[in-house]
Amino acid sequence: MTPPRPVTLTVTHRFKASAERVFDAWLDPAKARHWLFVTRPNTPLARAEVDARVGGRFCFADLREGEEVEHRGVFLELDRPRRLVLTLSVPKYSANVDRVTVEIAPQDTGCVLTLTHELGPEGEPWRERATQGWAQLLDLLGTWLDTAPHG
Repeated sequence: MTPPRPVTLTVTHRFKASAERVFDAWLDPAKARHWLFVTRPNTPLARAEVDARVGGRFCFADLREGEEVEHRGVFLELDRPRRLVLTLSVPKYSANVDRVTVEIAPQDTGCVLTLTHELGPEGEPWRERATQGWAQLLDLLGTWLDTAPHG
């Protein structure tokens, strides 16, 4: 019997910033806390911890109704500035562990990011919401990169 296939979604976003700046925004907790898994505009995450190496763990915690909601994972691949692969889970809502691949291609003076999120076979009901969520987060990253100081 063939195991069920994962539910896969893809989101693409064009950035004015260089591939290096976009890549680094995923791994630097001081940068990531302004956009990654942020649910309230202009409100950085309550906590951002990143061990930016293959096998390293991350934890981003958003404060929702007075309670921390953690997004956790492990970096599986880091190829600066082209590719990140990581696991992702939100233990408060599910025991599932997903896989996220981020590919960044330089283009003109900016870059194009393609994010592929593999949810488990039971992820179909979450596909649209996850797609919209990633699109909003990447928009937020673009806005933050446009206004944040370089460095």
